[in-house]
Amino acid sequence: MSSFTYDVFLSFRGSDTRYAFTGNLYKALRDRGIHTFIDEEDLQRGHEIKPSLINAIQHSRMAILVLSQNYASSSHCLDELVTIIDSVKAKGRFILPIFYDVDPSHVRHQTGTYGEALAMHQERFTRDKENRKDNVDRLHKWKMALNQAASLSGNHYKLGTFLLGRNEYEHEFIGKIVKEVSDKINRTPLHVADYPVGLDSRVQKVKSLLEFGSDIGVHAVGIYGIGGMGKTTLARAIYNSIADQFEGLCFLDNVRENTIKHGLVHLQEMLLSEVVGDKDIKIGSVSRGISIIKHRLQRKKVFIILDDVDKLEQLRATVGGPNWFGSGSRVIITTRDKHLLASYGVDRIYEVRGLDEEEALELLSWNAFKDDKVDPRYKDISNQAVAYASGLPLALEVVGSLLFGKSVKEWESALDQYKKIPHKSIQDILKVSYNALEEDQKKIFLDIACCLKGPEVAEVEEILCAHYGVCMKYGIGVLVDKSLIKIKNGCVTLHELIEVMGKEIDRKESPKELGKRKRLWFHEDIIQVLAENIGTSVVEIICLDFPLFEGDEMFIEWNGEAFKKMENLKTLIIRNCHFSKGPKHLPNSLRVLECLSKAILNFDETECLTQIPDISGLRNLVKLSFECCENLVSIHDSVGFLDKLRILSAFGCSKLTSFPPIKLTSLEQLELSSCSSLESFPEILGRMENITQLELKYTPIKEFPFSFRNLTGLRDLVLVGCGNVQLPSSIVMLPELAEIFALECKGWILPKEDKEKVSSIYSNVKCLCLTGCNLSDEYFPMALALFGNVKELELSSNNFTFLPECIKECRSLTLLNLDNCERLREIRGIPPNLEHFSGANCKSLSFWCTAMLLNQELHEAGNTMFCFPGSRIPDWFEHQSIGPSISFWFRDKFPTMALCFVIGPMGKDSILFRPIMTINGVEIQFLTEKRICFDFPSLTDHVFIIGTKYTSFGDNLDEVLSKNEWNHVVVSIGIGFEPTPEKMMIVKRTGFHIIKPESSTGDIEFTDPYNNHPIPSLEEKHKLLDIGDCHKQFIQQQTTLVSLEPHVGQGRESFSLLHPQACQNNVISDSNSTRISSIAGIQGIKFI
Repeated sequence: MSSFTYDVFLSFRGSDTRYAFTGNLYKALRDRGIHTFIDEEDLQRGHEIKPSLINAIQHSRMAILVLSQNYASSSHCLDELVTIIDSVKAKGRFILPIFYDVDPSHVRHQTGTYGEALAMHQERFTRDKENRKDNVDRLHKWKMALNQAASLSGNHYKLGTFLLGRNEYEHEFIGKIVKEVSDKINRTPLHVADYPVGLDSRVQKVKSLLEFGSDIGVHAVGIYGIGGMGKTTLARAIYNSIADQFEGLCFLDNVRENTIKHGLVHLQEMLLSEVVGDKDIKIGSVSRGISIIKHRLQRKKVFIILDDVDKLEQLRATVGGPNWFGSGSRVIITTRDKHLLASYGVDRIYEVRGLDEEEALELLSWNAFKDDKVDPRYKDISNQAVAYASGLPLALEVVGSLLFGKSVKEWESALDQYKKIPHKSIQDILKVSYNALEEDQKKIFLDIACCLKGPEVAEVEEILCAHYGVCMKYGIGVLVDKSLIKIKNGCVTLHELIEVMGKEIDRKESPKELGKRKRLWFHEDIIQVLAENIGTSVVEIICLDFPLFEGDEMFIEWNGEAFKKMENLKTLIIRNCHFSKGPKHLPNSLRVLECLSKAILNFDETECLTQIPDISGLRNLVKLSFECCENLVSIHDSVGFLDKLRILSAFGCSKLTSFPPIKLTSLEQLELSSCSSLESFPEILGRMENITQLELKYTPIKEFPFSFRNLTGLRDLVLVGCGNVQLPSSIVMLPELAEIFALECKGWILPKEDKEKVSSIYSNVKCLCLTGCNLSDEYFPMALALFGNVKELELSSNNFTFLPECIKECRSLTLLNLDNCERLREIRGIPPNLEHFSGANCKSLSFWCTAMLLNQELHEAGNTMFCFPGSRIPDWFEHQSIGPSISFWFRDKFPTMALCFVIGPMGKDSILFRPIMTINGVEIQFLTEKRICFDFPSLTDHVFIIGTKYTSFGDNLDEVLSKNEWNHVVVSIGIGFEPTPEKMMIVKRTGFHIIKPESSTGDIEFTDPYNNHPIPSLEEKHKLLDIGDCHKQFIQQQTTLVSLEPHVGQGRESFSLLHPQACQNNVISDSNSTRISSIAGIQGIKFI
């Protein structure tokens, strides 16, 4: 920290006290050798404070404010006070206010002579209109500074008063001030560091947590981090920065060591001795010490730092609670254990992090070259040293000092050695946290330091749980609290030197015999153990993680026998390498292989693996994976009897032709996709209720066994590209099966049992999707009998020519999708509760079938949505128009209706569309439960019918309706993108039907009810339609485009209609209008 030019800066009103009190105080301070600054000049009112005064304030250790009667009448004094508050108090230095013949409350609240003086300044500022804003700000700063100064603990001297039973002489009062000042400046600052690099910013952060500028309450701040990170250095710097503000001070060094050597009573005696100055105090017991500390310090403003605390009892004995100390007191605790701070109730915590690269290089340079700049010859090796230290100040100081005056070659040699075996002084400091661990926690730490750095914390927890058989959350939490490991972005990591420290501890357990170490992690050591077969029963963990060079993986030559002697091997991690042959033995103790989750055996992408051996000894396996083992041809039967197995994956095993029977009661995931040679599904030998979803993609399963019914928890069955699929009749016996999704299977073969036997049991499947599965006409009679309870039936892109009449028996069916069934001619029955029907591109549908789909009875309830090829709106839609929209007026209740649109051919891309409705010019959200789209090219006209009961409206419907008046409605169709040649929709005709008796015809009009026009008859409407037919150009040019365009005025995205400019004059016929209207006149439709 920088030195001070002055001990004391005196601020006073010259005309009040220069030649009296202040002059005497200045002399007394000088006589005691206290270097004091006093302004020898009296500045006139209005003069600005001189730069020399500002410099003196900033370089003074403390300030004394002589607040006399006329202090506030001087703008110079007030500016000086603001500077003192900002420059001195903000930096943690001491300010001593002296209320000389002034009531402190007058200063605090600006009353009495202080109020009069400020009023005078305010009046003067009011006349200075040119600088009004600056003066207002200046006056506010004065008031704040006076309030803050009066809130500080100070001394009050009243002329002619009787104090403490006698008149107090002024020289006695001055003597007390001098003694207090002398005590402050005689305090010896603590030595912080030889080279205090990077401290200033860290000091400021902790000071902000301390709120040292406030005398309200007692605050404690915890500083934590790993050993050697600079916690003590930081605490000392903070102590020197703000110690002058307190009545009592104590910096307790090495609390951990002192407790071990001398006990808690000694700590208490040291604390009292420093704070109250009683060097001979004797306490006797901890409980008595607590009482004495509380009694002696509860009215005293103290600053206490406890350094290197490692036990909660140390805090309870010395700084037990906020009520032990006077208001304004502050406590700092440095520790390596974050949990200790939480247990004590410290919620203001600062973690000391490593130095950044620039700071680290500077600290190294000071220690190695005695300069803040690195010798250019040592630039590269210095950067290596900085990387090795990873921001740890202790390591930078040790390495820099040891290599002072050494050559570059010596630096290189030393760093290579330190990376393997850390320097003893660094090791000893870092090892303190390790020594404080319980035995089981030490094991966990060494496992992580040696082998498990990097994976996600959940994976590490599972690995260690499998390894030790107990939950590891608490143990890992302890290591985090003690700053030995960190969780960064969800992954377990630790400081590089902490990692080296852990590996050195483990190495020393057997420094010469590799095969007798519990943990093997260095790849050269592991290769030697495997190649020479020198492993023993001591080995528990092997982490073989080769560094990659140019993307090549290491090849290891061995005889496969090495694991035989490792009878206690529990965890085996192998990365980036291949073995010359597979292991001939795997110990029964093995719990983890490849370290992705607990009890894992992972052979993924093992090219040399041709068979899965007997693994019956691995009873605790939870996951078995051999994905993409392209040469695997057989699996031992033992795989099917692992009671604890939850995940079994053979994905991508292209040569696997059979799978053994399975009885895996805990199995949750079975993955057999992309097994291109596997044609039979494995037998299920017992009830397996934990598999809820089964996906088979691009595996040519021809037949499912009858035992498939043992998958009693199966809910979803997904089959994609699976060839000719033979369903088992037992599929109807699966109680939870709700959805079957099949896509692009070559064929779908029904059970071999006769129809009568199968149809006696109904499946619970609610959704059956068989898209592109080459279904024939023979499929349906038995299929509809099997799946009689189906609610949604998806049969798009198939080759059948008719749906049989028995489909009417599917009384639960509400959705039927036949899109792109181009050969379909007949639908011989309609299920009674069908609401959604889509037959897009069913171009072979007969006239009779189309007429059935257009039957008014199907749609009279107003809750249907149908789409199929056709170019005519049926006559029961009483109101029709040519073009993309239709409009009407209603009052009172919104009518229940059915809408019909004739949509022309569309482009190549799929098109998502929906009805659009505007009421009184405002668009209303028109929502449907199912999406409406064409997923493939549409080459012909299509009829689209939708009832308003099938839809729901947005929340803004009630807001736009006019009560007791006519509301104007425009209905059209919109799509969600700008029109292109590939994405184009042509709406040729629009129809409207009122659902009766849901709606009253008297409350609906199709012409403006405020203008009287005759309503045409049905014959007249048809004539109007014939007139429309004369405008063939309108249809031929495909004039109506629908696209999504933002309605900026409505503040949200909505649908609107876009129309070619050339077609603005095309006409439509309104079914209740005798005149032909311009399309451009339709409200709510935008033409471009």
